[in-house]
Amino acid sequence: MAQENIIQVKNLKKSFKKRGSQELLVLDHVNFNIRKGEIIALLGRSGSGKSTLLRIIAGLIKPSAGEVIFHDHPIKKPEPGLTMVFQSFALLPWLTVLENVELGLEAQGVARTERRKRALEAIDVVGLDGFESAYPKELSGGMSQRVGLARALVVDPELLLMDEPFSALDVLTAENLRGDLIDIWQSDKTNIKSVLIVTHNIEEAAALADRILVFANDPGYVRAEVPVNLPHPRDDEDPKFRQIVDDIYGLMTTPVVEERLPKVHFKSIDMGYRLPKVHISEIMGLLEELASYEDQAKVDLPELAEELHFEIDELFPLTEALEILHFARVSEGDIEITAAGKNLVKADILEKKKVFAKHLLEYVPLASHIRQKLDQAHNHEAPEGSFLKILESHLSEHAAEEVLTVAIDWGRYAEVFAYDYNSGLLSLENPQ
Repeated sequence: MAQENIIQVKNLKKSFKKRGSQELLVLDHVNFNIRKGEIIALLGRSGSGKSTLLRIIAGLIKPSAGEVIFHDHPIKKPEPGLTMVFQSFALLPWLTVLENVELGLEAQGVARTERRKRALEAIDVVGLDGFESAYPKELSGGMSQRVGLARALVVDPELLLMDEPFSALDVLTAENLRGDLIDIWQSDKTNIKSVLIVTHNIEEAAALADRILVFANDPGYVRAEVPVNLPHPRDDEDPKFRQIVDDIYGLMTTPVVEERLPKVHFKSIDMGYRLPKVHISEIMGLLEELASYEDQAKVDLPELAEELHFEIDELFPLTEALEILHFARVSEGDIEITAAGKNLVKADILEKKKVFAKHLLEYVPLASHIRQKLDQAHNHEAPEGSFLKILESHLSEHAAEEVLTVAIDWGRYAEVFAYDYNSGLLSLENPQ
């Protein structure tokens, strides 16, 4: 017998329109269900639209098209039975733990005696007995997030939405809280029927979820669904667990175009591509690490992440940069340094700059465009604003600034162009 659907997400689309620029499509054709009795992990990189999707499901923002059905009616606004735990603790510093937990009930008009009783029960469930009268400044990060969880539980939700709730915590605290979440989920102390948790941590998704929805980006949509048929508590050294992690790395590192065209080995980008925000030192450091695996043609990304203590939002931007610059190939969860990457590692400082400059101008259209405009300008100068304007036709204002900053940093390192922070001018002060 099929499980009951609590939530149905149907053909959801969300775009943001900024005056004077084209529509920025964040989510497109998002479809999935949340069934009674399961934890779903929505796994994807930062900036893929996961949090936007969560807020649409919570009724906090409206979709541009499509709908979210809660039981048998579309969500138009925040609904009783749906509650959300945010990444930031968002506690009011002038209120005690008890008063912070009571807030949602107070907003609902629940009588003081009843809300106090329910708040104390929620505090007990999350293990904060004894801290009812404490203020947020007295709490650790883990305790603060427990307050956030208690504040969500106190309204007796049917569906618990969690937006990267453990990402701001240290590794041990996060692991402890994940275990507590499973204990709460398996107990009969709450009315929670399902949980949807947004994360960018692959192992966290594998440790918690019954189903993992792998989210693509630009725009965001559900690219794949991975079932996790392992009992709780889960052992992260279990071969079955490791296989799930490996499979997800493979999914997340295989470009969609490569699924259709297996012969495509490198990522090719256009002018408006959102360059990964990584520094030259990080690029060089990862290349040196890859070059150190002399006996391996390919390096397993999960092993590399564990070795370097990286999460996907730290590792994937770096591997993406190496792919864009043709210094490494990434496919099916493995990374392989190219001959150019090896040459870059072996080169001296000046030669490194020359190799990097060649690849930057050949494979990053924005850097090539900047250099071309500077070559053509009579004084070999151009204001950064002129390039921001081009980027803002493809990206949000904030994203455009980030991308230009990355291009400038890479270009300055390679001595392809110079930049004056005070005047905002790019130039060929030291032309090659």
